[in-house]
Amino acid sequence: MFGDEKENVMEEINKMVKKQEVIDLNKLSFGELTKVLEQKKKDVVEIKNKKPKGMTYCIIRTYSAGVFAGLINRNIKGKEATIYDSRRLWYWDGANSLSQLANDGTKKPIDCKFAQIVKETDLKEVIEVIPCSVIAEKSIKGVKVWEQ
Repeated sequence: MFGDEKENVMEEINKMVKKQEVIDLNKLSFGELTKVLEQKKKDVVEIKNKKPKGMTYCIIRTYSAGVFAGLINRNIKGKEATIYDSRRLWYWDGANSLSQLANDGTKKPIDCKFAQIVKETDLKEVIEVIPCSVIAEKSIKGVKVWEQ
């Protein structure tokens, strides 16, 4: 991803973060405090569920670094790309190909080996970018992190 493009993505992410209010907790009743906390939880979920403009959740296959799933600007030029909130898909089961994984997700999430989420990854030698359906995105994100 080129410098200007990366800057635009970061600017879009920053726009999603709402301004923080200063609240004097000592002046709130228990009921008011509970309402404030519930609203803050909703705000966090809303921010987490938004995607930066121009980004698509995709499966990305590289020549030698493996397969990843994450947010990418599909207007890449050449073989280099930066992906966001990505996971390396080391092993998958419950789908016979990356195409099926991108369409249907995995039918056997317990058998998959998907790594931790990484905020930003620069990839070289990108050879395939497959957009994911909403179902597949939820399925991939729902697979438990594989760690050793």
